[in-house]
Amino acid sequence: MSAVPAVAPGVALHFERVSVRYAGHAQRALNDVSVRALSGRVTAVVGPNGSGKSTLVRTLLRRAPMEQGQIRVGDAPLASFDARALARRIAIVPQREEPVLPLRVEEFVALGRHAHRSAFGGMGRDDRDAVQYALERAGITDAMHRRTDTLSGGEWQRVRIARALAQAAPVLVLDEPTTFLDIAHEMAVFELLDALAQQGQTVLLVSHQLNLVARFAAHIVLLHRGTVAAAGDADAVMRGEILERVYDWPLVVTRDPAVGAPALLPLRGRARRTP
Repeated sequence: MSAVPAVAPGVALHFERVSVRYAGHAQRALNDVSVRALSGRVTAVVGPNGSGKSTLVRTLLRRAPMEQGQIRVGDAPLASFDARALARRIAIVPQREEPVLPLRVEEFVALGRHAHRSAFGGMGRDDRDAVQYALERAGITDAMHRRTDTLSGGEWQRVRIARALAQAAPVLVLDEPTTFLDIAHEMAVFELLDALAQQGQTVLLVSHQLNLVARFAAHIVLLHRGTVAAAGDADAVMRGEILERVYDWPLVVTRDPAVGAPALLPLRGRARRTP
């Protein structure tokens, strides 16, 4: 394994009573939502489609204007950082992204080092080590010389994760990072995020994979129609009466036989109960 890039520990990410309304929409996409992602643990945001999960990430990218509330990175408000300074603190893997021009995978991952280099500076040893480390941790080293436009959906997803790892930011935010991944690579991503958290990074994960979230996340925030429906550890959030109401589908919550975490089991549609 290549040398591990230095990552500043102990930076928390706080969404404090955030409300967002998109232009032309009467209803808020987020309404008074608070999320605290602390260093040393995986924090997960879950919820059905349209619940506001991706809007939370868009506020970090400053693509969704807040009506009220604030976001703090460590002790400083988000608005106090320019793009370069913010990139040194937060690495974000958005849900959707397409490269403007095809690049070699190694070159694309190296884009994560931009915030650490001068405007006209070339790649130094630390940069090259960080890129190699990121490729290895994301399990995509064998594709490093391929062009990004030749990648499968799953490969492209892992390359984007590698770019975020190369950024060596203390806060890592990922919006649906296991989309297009098979079971083995999906598990590998969750294991990686768990390992990064144990090393002191702040990991905020947006995911539909409730059962994996229950295994790996120390803190879960469940969103429903732009508000917080439940928050806490897996036992507090993964409760049948809460999830059935939020997802509007009959289900039972059992126990994962491998690790004992709560596990959601959806029932067949014909078992839907009539209110």
